[in-house]
Amino acid sequence: MPSTPPIRTGPTQIDSRDRPRLARHVRLTFDRARERHVLLSPETVVVLNATGTAVLELCDGQRTVTEIVAELGARYSRVVDEEVRGFLDRLLARRCVEVDRDEE
Repeated sequence: MPSTPPIRTGPTQIDSRDRPRLARHVRLTFDRARERHVLLSPETVVVLNATGTAVLELCDGQRTVTEIVAELGARYSRVVDEEVRGFLDRLLARRCVEVDRDEE
């Protein structure tokens, strides 16, 4: 009987204290044909806009979401915390992003 892979559990929503990073199987790269940044995973290509690229370039597993929003706020005139977290929530659900969460 084949063994069943373990079910991954973890956060399902991004918290402002989480430290997001790209999942190991995902790569952020520039696609010359599309002239856009893309997220590459084994079965998916996600074409990013400039804002999404800026968010993901800051997802290094060191910065918290709060620090990422602050960094984006220093670059752009309008940054909405909920929109950044919503974007990261969607990527977390697609397993493109993983988070490190400090235990309290």
